[in-house]
Amino acid sequence: MNMPYGQNKPTVESPCVRHCCLDSNDVCLGCRRTLDEILAWHSMNDQQKSALIEIMQQRAIACQNR
Repeated sequence: MNMPYGQNKPTVESPCVRHCCLDSNDVCLGCRRTLDEILAWHSMNDQQKSALIEIMQQRAIACQNR
């Protein structure tokens, strides 16, 4: 993908794993983002994205422990 002149590629890549299916709480079974988080991803800065990735990892662990 070509980026406009002066813009760098984001340093935090999308966590999407192309297994998109929302559970009853609107959380993706693939990446563990909520629908709202998925929609907001492109407007987040790298710090927000990194923080969200930590939350997603915690969700995945909690899901495994059920």
